Amino acid sequence: MRRLSHVALGVAVSGLALLGPWPSSAAEPGLELPTYTRAYEPRTVDERGVWMQADEAERGLRDTPLRIREAGLETYLREVLCREVSAERCAGIRIYAMEIPDFNASMMANGAMQVWSGLLLRSRSEAELAAVLGHEFAHFELRHSLTGFQQKRRATDAMAWINLWGALANSDTSFTQTIIARGMYSYDRTQEVDADLLGLKYAASSGYPAITASEVWRNLMNEQDATAAGRNQKPKQKYTAGYFDSHPTALNRSIYLAEAAAKMPAGGDARAKEYRAAMAPYLPRFLAAQIKRNDFGGTEYILQSLAADSGWGPDLLFARAELYRTRGNPRDLQIAAQYYRDARAAGYAAPELDRNLGLALLRNGQVDEGRRALSAYLTARPEAGDAKMIRALVAN
Repeated sequence: MRRLSHVALGVAVSGLALLGPWPSSAAEPGLELPTYTRAYEPRTVDERGVWMQADEAERGLRDTPLRIREAGLETYLREVLCREVSAERCAGIRIYAMEIPDFNASMMANGAMQVWSGLLLRSRSEAELAAVLGHEFAHFELRHSLTGFQQKRRATDAMAWINLWGALANSDTSFTQTIIARGMYSYDRTQEVDADLLGLKYAASSGYPAITASEVWRNLMNEQDATAAGRNQKPKQKYTAGYFDSHPTALNRSIYLAEAAAKMPAGGDARAKEYRAAMAPYLPRFLAAQIKRNDFGGTEYILQSLAADSGWGPDLLFARAELYRTRGNPRDLQIAAQYYRDARAAGYAAPELDRNLGLALLRNGQVDEGRRALSAYLTARPEAGDAKMIRALVAN
């Protein structure tokens, strides 16, 4: 690699100065929460730009067909957030529930938060959900959207100047660009740690069990392992963040959150029963979306985790039958048929059970029983959109 000229090196040093000091510490230890400024308004050009972008994005969240608009869900999610971070802090927050089957929630600079259905499916208690929502609120309270915007803009400006002067001096600029990129991504990791630890303080103040945040990441690692096993792959759990990784690894988070939680009050009720009751109306659709992801191992892990808490109820049994029928190996079809029967015995009454049971039986060579199941479906749903196709299968 050629050495940078004095001119290019000078620009590189000034560019690094633009980035600010290298972050080296996470949130302050202790249980005291930072002073909260309610109804904060943007003041600088950068802040106004970030807020304008957030307002535009919120309009998209408000109007998207992916939003779950049934009365009660978004209100409930906001109640959980307020219980986690305090009523004062969450007073101006708007929450949008999104039907997206991945594990995610995020919050914008203007106080709008989106919560994805994949997170709601995987959470096993209010405390687990609150741990994630509290983490996202911590990003908001620490104004990470703004600092991240400033950091990336300054780094982009520095790289542009380095490219210009490097071209004039005929020097190699890749090394300096790598240093700047490393500073950006290290800063992002520090932000994540800060949000994790501030979120843990929220939990300690709320009365939710402090250890729950660590358990969230442990459960995600278990699901990732199950996904890999289901695809005949070796689990790849990373122990440390890579050079350009913007987040700590799930293992890192599980460890340092457990260590921090051990120094805090243990907390009380995780409110698992209340959470299951709130999610019950949405569970079938969340499960159906998860099954469509073609992740047999991960989905089986989720189903078993849910059953460990509440037992194999009709919705879980039907979903498990669907999972095996979707994979469709000969042995899977036989197992699926039995789970459909178990779901019916447990109280699952939707006619689609007969349709899908019949399809599984036909594919497995059990023609007579399969036709009887399909006929029962047609009796219950004679005007179904797939009635013509099902009649053809019964007649053949």
